[in-house]
Amino acid sequence: MSRIHDALKRAEQERATSTGTHVEPAFDQPELRNEVRSEGQRENMPSFQPSPATVMTTMASGLNYESLLARCPQTEWSPDPRTMLFFQDDDNRVGAEEFRTLRSRLYQIREKMPLKRLLVTSALPKEGKSFVAANLAQVLVRQHGRRALVIDGDLRNPGMHRHLGAAQTPGLSEYLLGECDEFAALQRGPMENLFFMPAGRAAGSAPELLSNGRLKLFLQRVEPLFDWIILDSSPVIPVSDATLVAGACDGILMVVKSDSTPSDLARRAREEFPDKLLLGVVLNGTSSGELGRSKYYYGEAVNSHA
Repeated sequence: MSRIHDALKRAEQERATSTGTHVEPAFDQPELRNEVRSEGQRENMPSFQPSPATVMTTMASGLNYESLLARCPQTEWSPDPRTMLFFQDDDNRVGAEEFRTLRSRLYQIREKMPLKRLLVTSALPKEGKSFVAANLAQVLVRQHGRRALVIDGDLRNPGMHRHLGAAQTPGLSEYLLGECDEFAALQRGPMENLFFMPAGRAAGSAPELLSNGRLKLFLQRVEPLFDWIILDSSPVIPVSDATLVAGACDGILMVVKSDSTPSDLARRAREEFPDKLLLGVVLNGTSSGELGRSKYYYGEAVNSHA
């Protein structure tokens, strides 16, 4: 295991040099390795053992990213043209510029703190968090050489696969159950450098799956391969899933829907997370006439039919 960890660490350092960023690889932190191992033992799960093919590929290439990610199945996607803004050639769609501004803000924050794993959530269902997470991942990979993974972490009511027109399984729930490895659960679609992990089949035992240690292990395993990892979670108020996922992330974006989200519930949802993790709020669902004003007063505003 140490050889593949060393190779991942070396590749992460090389990628940081090439993109002009500084990162602290998770594998450099013994306490995290021990914590994941302890959680795995408590849940009676076998420790990760890389397959011979993975080790051979890694050792032969010094961890060539394309070689590892080539294990992810290439799938056919049919993105919803109403909600997915960046699969077409039209760069002037309503909301597209707001996502570019959001991208810039995130890079400004990244200059001041480590930021790669980003949780996107909302207080209530149907506020557009999946819309925001999916489009944010798309705009991030529009920058040359940037690679992003977007994960549908809503195990109770998965929906991002419908936005992307992608298969729902295998995905996160199958990985957390130990039914597949991380690369089998990732998909490569038509947009270069954009990878997707669907939620998988709906799971009634979502809190137990999200806290069994394998999510943290997964993120540590794949983190060196991506510039950004965007997780879409269940809404905060109805269930506890988002608070479980937040502990594995570097920052949180809260999505609120214009003229819809009750302010008291938005505040209550915000209080579920530590101040240091909350990066900001995305105002979703504004009308076209309000869009110009809202983005100045609220930080970000995006227009969505979701």
